[in-house]
Amino acid sequence: MCPGARSPSRTGVALRAIRRTLKIVTQDATIHVREKLLMAISLYSGFVPVCLQLLGGPKTVLQKAEAHATAQKWDTATVLNLRLYPDMFTLERQVRQVCNHALGAGRVAGVTLPSPPDQDNSWAEMQLRIDKTVDFLKGRRTGQLDGKDDSDVTVPIGGQLRTMKAQSYLYHFEMPQFGFHTTTAYDVLCQLGVNIGKRDYLGSMPS
Repeated sequence: MCPGARSPSRTGVALRAIRRTLKIVTQDATIHVREKLLMAISLYSGFVPVCLQLLGGPKTVLQKAEAHATAQKWDTATVLNLRLYPDMFTLERQVRQVCNHALGAGRVAGVTLPSPPDQDNSWAEMQLRIDKTVDFLKGRRTGQLDGKDDSDVTVPIGGQLRTMKAQSYLYHFEMPQFGFHTTTAYDVLCQLGVNIGKRDYLGSMPS
């Protein structure tokens, strides 16, 4: 040390060390919080629980519709083949499409999909289709979907094969389709005078 130079204060050195430590801890905490926020919504959490909730709606709605149709002595086949408009799918097909689009989670997971019949001809068969779809979704695990956002999924759309990234496929194709057909099935039954409301449509929200 040069003559006359002052040695650094022990207190000053300690304060600088504390500041450096606090800076590192703060940076680590910020990174941790950011990572937690990014992980909060994933392919699994953003798709599967929502489908499970909304699949509970059609079950209740169809139960009420069957009771209403039975009381009115309506022919089951006639009701299942009702449409909102001539070029739209029938009630039975709307419910079938709801289940088909929910199975998108299985396509991303790369597992074998259920093989239900091509058409349902009774209230019980539609309920069974929903039950099997629910069971299939409940059998999926986060690790089967999460982290596959950028993986390719190839599906037939409009008679042609189309390849999309898994995130776009679930969030921008399957989810809107699922919601559309669920709503349309609900609307077909509303116009028949079935006593159903928004709470029936929404199903049971997770606690």
